[in-house]
Amino acid sequence: EDIICCSYKGKRKINNNIIYKGYRTKIEFDRKDNIFYGKVEGIRDFVNFHTDDCLKIEEKFHDAVDDYLEFCREIEKEPEVIN
Repeated sequence: EDIICCSYKGKRKINNNIIYKGYRTKIEFDRKDNIFYGKVEGIRDFVNFHTDDCLKIEEKFHDAVDDYLEFCREIEKEPEVIN
């Protein structure tokens, strides 16, 4: 199911299932806090992200994955992979 994103730039459909570097997420919307959010699915490590700008949600997901991979390198831990 797609999310309809409305901004001052107009309407745009956003796929709520995104894959990046082999990691996947499902985008959700929290009406109470008025934010888009998600977490990396299929791994035990907790990697999440959010934004109030629906046009930036994919970028935030990419940033979260990149940060996770960098953190794993820094602590010399093998990143989990989706099974």
